[in-house]
Amino acid sequence: MLRPQLPAAERLLPHLRKIDATRVYSNFGPLALEFGARLAHHFGLPETGVVVASSGTAALIGAILATAGRASPEKPLAVVPAFTFIATASAAEACGYRLRFVDVDREDFELDPKRLLAEHDLDGVGLVIPVGAFGQAVDQAAWKKFRDKTGIAVVVDGAACFEVVTSSPSHTLGEIPVALSFHATKSFGVGEGGCALTRDVNLAMRMARAINFGFFGSRDCQSANINGKLSEYHAAVGLAELDGWAEKSHALLSVAEGYRSALKGTSLLERFLAAPQVASCYALIRCETATDAQRLERALAGNGIGFRRWYGAGLHLHSYHAGLEREALPVTERLADSLVGLPTAPDLAASDILLVADTLNAAIGRERRA
Repeated sequence: MLRPQLPAAERLLPHLRKIDATRVYSNFGPLALEFGARLAHHFGLPETGVVVASSGTAALIGAILATAGRASPEKPLAVVPAFTFIATASAAEACGYRLRFVDVDREDFELDPKRLLAEHDLDGVGLVIPVGAFGQAVDQAAWKKFRDKTGIAVVVDGAACFEVVTSSPSHTLGEIPVALSFHATKSFGVGEGGCALTRDVNLAMRMARAINFGFFGSRDCQSANINGKLSEYHAAVGLAELDGWAEKSHALLSVAEGYRSALKGTSLLERFLAAPQVASCYALIRCETATDAQRLERALAGNGIGFRRWYGAGLHLHSYHAGLEREALPVTERLADSLVGLPTAPDLAASDILLVADTLNAAIGRERRA
């Protein structure tokens, strides 16, 4: 249901030949440094404000270790939204935190810092990880205010947020680090990779150290760490992806508009979510009921069309997380029951979009608008 498309071989060749010439393959090599510098320029950050990593999860772990550090007996808890991909929880657990699952807002599917302050006992909380759900913006200023008021470290999981950070850097970037994923399923991808972003160059240095065995400028391990460096081969893909980003972005946006055109005049249009509301790698339909969602999935499967519940049933219902601390999660459970991911790809044909739209209408369409 999602057909990634990364740079073609001919676009990679100039970058791969540089690897042949330098015989540097990892360890912050010249292509990785170039990729980071170009990303910094792209986002309007200081040149050292981008730390490239081997995955979005590695970038998130590096950001956590550089800000909150590993969990302590006094601060053992990490607050994470129940409605997110499993990597958010995995990163916090890799840093030693015990998870507390919290519900999200029904409109933007994200944690609300004001509600956390007003309604939650934050004793023992050492970390909060807001998530940019489906690539939506996370308000940097609001979470900085939360951090400054509580003293609790905040790290943003912005896995799919490449586009919104590009379009709204003043709203989404600042002192609080933001981790991006460059997995093949994201709009901007390198196959497997990621980065952490910040305007604080000292924090960037600590994040770089955290994903490099605690080394920075010496062979002395100075901090909690992992091995999360980006290889030169993945950096080559990243550079080629940047070279062709304008063309790819246009293609993805055209798919979103194709869906809207196919759904125009139907009751489904107002329940359809795609770029620029969310990242352009997503096309989502918000069903009115769980029964509607199940009916739609049967219809899609019957027509040979892929679909996905991107965040599953919620983190609290994964077998491994059963019994962990959580509040009541009515919004998460409603979203998990009703939000269905639809096919998308940069080259998704107009005929395929029309087939999906016709299937939607036949399965869960209501009255047509006048």
